[in-house]
Amino acid sequence: MAQAAVQDYDDRELDFEIVIIGAGFSGIGTGIRLLKNGFGDFVILEKAESAGGTWRDNTYPGLAVDVPTLSYSYSFEQNPHWSNLYAPGPELKAYADHCVNKYGVRPHMRYGVEVTKTVYDEARNVWVTHTATGQTFTSRYIVSATGFLTLPKMPDVPGLEKFKGKIIHTSRWDHSYDFKGKKVGWIGTGATSIQAIPEIADDVEHMDVYQRTPIWLLPKSDMPISPRLQNIFANIPGAQRLARIMTVIMTDIVMINLLVFNKYFKAGGKWIEGKCIEHIKRQVTDPAIAEKLIPKYDFGCKRPSFTNKFYPVFNKENVELVTDPITGITENGIVTQDGTERQIDTLIAATGFQVFEKGSVPTFSIVGKGGVAISDWWEENRYQAFEGATVPGYPNYFMMFGPYSVCTASFFGMIDTQSTHLVRCLKEARRRKANYVEVTKAANDANFAKVQKRMHTTIFNAGDCKASNSYYFDRHGDNPIIRPVTGVEMWLKSRFFSMNNYSFASK
Repeated sequence: MAQAAVQDYDDRELDFEIVIIGAGFSGIGTGIRLLKNGFGDFVILEKAESAGGTWRDNTYPGLAVDVPTLSYSYSFEQNPHWSNLYAPGPELKAYADHCVNKYGVRPHMRYGVEVTKTVYDEARNVWVTHTATGQTFTSRYIVSATGFLTLPKMPDVPGLEKFKGKIIHTSRWDHSYDFKGKKVGWIGTGATSIQAIPEIADDVEHMDVYQRTPIWLLPKSDMPISPRLQNIFANIPGAQRLARIMTVIMTDIVMINLLVFNKYFKAGGKWIEGKCIEHIKRQVTDPAIAEKLIPKYDFGCKRPSFTNKFYPVFNKENVELVTDPITGITENGIVTQDGTERQIDTLIAATGFQVFEKGSVPTFSIVGKGGVAISDWWEENRYQAFEGATVPGYPNYFMMFGPYSVCTASFFGMIDTQSTHLVRCLKEARRRKANYVEVTKAANDANFAKVQKRMHTTIFNAGDCKASNSYYFDRHGDNPIIRPVTGVEMWLKSRFFSMNNYSFASK
């Protein structure tokens, strides 16, 4: 492992050169990239008691990755022993712990440290990071690696606080709770629900599934990776890497063509929609229920997924699909717009997370030059960041998941490009004997204008998304998650963007 280079400037006032916030796969990947490039003076602050992020927090029944695991992993650390092409959640958590230990990141972790805010001190050119316990960390650089599926979003329904039964959010599952004989109200039919509902449907006395917006679901066959294939991956050099490359190409073709270049590939989207509708009608016996499960927006406007288990649930006598809007919650039930109150013992909120809402990305306060909070800056200027990584007015601050940073089906592509971007800036600063790195306003403005110009080909502009209720859209009407480029273009850009886009100085 490369050793940290000797500093060219006096950093005796610092606790660490770099503070990384978040110990999910983004934070772990950043730590590994820093160590490999000679940056060893960093700490990773994590509010929980272990690493893993999403795969630590989410433990609901049926949890599994919904993109092929061959691509949902670090390119430099392939795991030949995945049990399934769509690996179950516990395997992803174990993989995170494996990477933390193998690559020497564990000594840099500080668990049980909840960051509340980080403030740029202009006089000293340092970031001071504050925690819930009053502890502070002074650093030259800040890396936000908190992701965006972090803060649970509860149903925005009057009377929720009055409910006397058990309330569970799917991202904070209570494994001690016994569902047998319970009447359950399940709110939400997104990517989590399609995995979890089939796992408990047979245990409950009755389940009402409340659907606001259906999602497009393709057939998904269980695809275990046999011991023989695992042995091939483990012992034949290049075999798993080739399988990974093919998987990335196939999944990205669908994502890029149907989402980013939808204007030119509408026919492909309609063909997929047809297959999804066939899938619903083949698995749901009641035509009226099947019709309610068919989305009324274009494929790709809202996150699609795969399942062979979800639709058959609605053939069960103890499961009811409810599409009438919820108007309130009482002490013992859920009331819909038609005036019906359905009695329940248990309320399950499968209502997702706060995504690009003010104060949710990142999950702590960032205060830059002039005392301006980044959430306020985005409120006034819309979500934007140079190559999804940096914002003018926030020197030495880098994001692993910034606005317009996702351009592949697997988030690991984003982790690669964003950590590469970070390290290039840090290396250039050292080369110039600088300790101040800030993207120029001109570079950021040009980058944002380019992103907006290319949006006309995406599903969000060229498609029909009016009825999607998609978290891809923010309060400004933008869709700041997906970057309108190919994965290859983003990969190249992260490695070859001009350093003239940044201002470097020694302060």
